[in-house]
Amino acid sequence: MAKIILASQSPRRKQLMEAAEIQFDIIIADVDETNPPGMAGELVPEYLAKKKAAAIEQQVHDAIIIAADTVVLLDHEILGKPKDETDAINILSKLSGRKHEVVTGVCMQKGSKQVCFSTVTEVYFRSLTEEQIKHFVTNYKPYDKAGAYAIQEWIGMIGIEKINGDYYNVMGLPIGEVVRILNRDFWN
Repeated sequence: MAKIILASQSPRRKQLMEAAEIQFDIIIADVDETNPPGMAGELVPEYLAKKKAAAIEQQVHDAIIIAADTVVLLDHEILGKPKDETDAINILSKLSGRKHEVVTGVCMQKGSKQVCFSTVTEVYFRSLTEEQIKHFVTNYKPYDKAGAYAIQEWIGMIGIEKINGDYYNVMGLPIGEVVRILNRDFWN
C-alpha cells in the first residue's frame, strides 16, 4: 500500500485521520495562501488544497497526498482566522444568531492521478451573549481556526443549534468522503 502524506499542520485533521485508522506522515505545505482577486469564496478551499498538494508532490514521489483547506462563509464573505482577540470577538459576534457555511476543499493526489472536491456544511448558531463570546475567546484562544471557533469545543457545544451536512467537515476534514475516495481511487 502506498504511503500517505497529510499536507496539513491542523491538529484536528491529524486527529480525524488517526481516528479513521489511516497510517500517514505529515509534511507541511509551504504555499502562499492568497487566492486570486474576485474568486468566489466557495472555490477558495479547493484552489488552496490543490496548491498544497502540488507543493508536496514536488518533494515526495509515489505517495498519496491529502491536502485540505477550510473556510467559513457568511453571506459569501470569507471569515478567516482571527488576527487577535478583538477580531475573534467581532467574527463570533457576526456569526451569532446566523446561518453560515463551512467549506472544506480537499485534493488527493498520487503522481498524475488527482481527485479534488469540496464539501459544504450549513451551521446555525444560536444567539450568543457578549459574555459567552468573551469567555470563549479568552479561554480557548481560537486564533488558528477559520471563523474563530471549533464545533467540538465549548462554543460549538453551547452555541450551535443545528447543522446540515458533515460534522467532520466543520472540524476541517470530511473524513468519510476521504476514506471513500481512498478506497475507490487509490487503494484499488
